[in-house]
Amino acid sequence: MAKQQDFTAMFKDMMGAFPVDTKAMEDAFSTSATFSEKMSAVALEAAEKSSEVSTKWTKATLGKVSDVSKAKTDPADYTKAMTDFASFSAETAAEHMATFAEIAKKVQMDTVELMLAAGKDMTEEATAAVKKATDEVTKTAKKATAK
Repeated sequence: MAKQQDFTAMFKDMMGAFPVDTKAMEDAFSTSATFSEKMSAVALEAAEKSSEVSTKWTKATLGKVSDVSKAKTDPADYTKAMTDFASFSAETAAEHMATFAEIAKKVQMDTVELMLAAGKDMTEEATAAVKKATDEVTKTAKKATAK
């Protein structure tokens, strides 16, 4: 019977000839974790501001609903209260929607800024890792051809 070749030693030698740079992996993980942390901060800040706007809007609306729901002596006062409430609702809706748009705009700008910074960092790390790997492979190849 033919003896099956053991590839373990061959792969071990091959992997030893091309060492893996764990520092590059650690740097990539660190960059990714930092990016995630910054993106989370942007999202949480936007959620907090949006919540504040919603709360303010709700309180103002409830205050006006309270005025509308009060008993009135003259039927025309009900019409006036409803008209005032409708005007108030239209004005505050426009104001609050503009505030939400500003929050969204800030999130968009912060996200683009983070993406550009992360891309620059990752490019620099990748360039450094490739250069180091190229240098190591060149050294290994020179050693192999010198033997």
